[in-house]
Amino acid sequence: MRIGQVFGIPIYIHPTWIIIFVLITITIAGQFAQQHPQWNAEQQWILAFVTSLLFFASVLFHELSHSLVAKFYRIRVASITLFVFGGVSRIAKDAPTPAQEFNIAFAGPLSSGLLALAFYGIEHLLPKDQMVGALADWLWKTNAMLAVFNLLPGFPLDGGRVFRAFVWGVTKDFARSTRIAATTGKLVAYAMIILGVWLALVKGAGIGGVWFAVIGFFLLTAAQESVTQLAVRETLSGLHAVDVMSHEVPTVARDISLEEYGREVARTGRRCHLVVSGDRLVGMMNVHRLNSVPREEWAHTSVQAAMIPREKILWAKPEEPLLALLERLLAADVNQMPVVTGADNDGAHIIGMVTRDSILRVMQARSEVGTLTPAR
Repeated sequence: MRIGQVFGIPIYIHPTWIIIFVLITITIAGQFAQQHPQWNAEQQWILAFVTSLLFFASVLFHELSHSLVAKFYRIRVASITLFVFGGVSRIAKDAPTPAQEFNIAFAGPLSSGLLALAFYGIEHLLPKDQMVGALADWLWKTNAMLAVFNLLPGFPLDGGRVFRAFVWGVTKDFARSTRIAATTGKLVAYAMIILGVWLALVKGAGIGGVWFAVIGFFLLTAAQESVTQLAVRETLSGLHAVDVMSHEVPTVARDISLEEYGREVARTGRRCHLVVSGDRLVGMMNVHRLNSVPREEWAHTSVQAAMIPREKILWAKPEEPLLALLERLLAADVNQMPVVTGADNDGAHIIGMVTRDSILRVMQARSEVGTLTPAR
């Protein structure tokens, strides 16, 4: 659910966030009831609700810090999402240098540390206000814990990324530094899982221990995914759109009727076609657009009148790196993209089509064959 935009960055809330928000609010209310029995239930719950909101505002501030540093380095930030494990910034690509990687990663823990100092100061500036003091006390301790936790060298935690930046700077090898950081991240994750189980079963920590173990499982999965992403990056390195595109491109003329287009869909089973004028791309047509027009109007409506115009569809240049193209396909949640030439001069001549399946086939083939030495 999109809740707004900050500095041009869309902010979303995942449905799982509602669960953790409720649980944290209940936990805080219980703590306030024990620490301040003189407060009535309404005071306890209202303060717990406000404290929980400010905590997640702190998490958002943490993620914004990462994102704004990334934007400073001209790295696109797609969005920030709050979810059950806190927050995540969708930064479009890895930093190009170890120094930038360090600065982007360290910005998060630094921001949480500064918030901890700010709430600590509020608590001591207003010692007579019990409610503000209780709120500030919980928030400064929680933000301090958040800063320390994120500095653990468990990739992809911020500390793991800081660690990768150091290794990257020393080895000058991004792939090697990522594998080392991911291995360290797995060790941290296993340690958290073991500690969580021990706390739950031996120390009687209950849900606290279980939650610690769950976070460990989450980190373990994330570390494994980072290695997979690196493998994809290495597999697609050096390939461009022209290398994997198919020359068999389903096209239809822009001046045929929707009735004719419907018959073409029924005949071939293809649900999506590029609309052309000669070999020039002018738009895209699919079954969804076809069905958006009343059936009785098909015979008198042209494909051009119902199609998605070229300005609103994604297309690739032949020389576009395949990894960047795959990222665009995934970000837009589309399965295929036409490859065109001359688009800058309003030519947009279609030379092929790249699909997710074609990229996956290349990845599978390269993983089976391995790296080949160029022929001499």
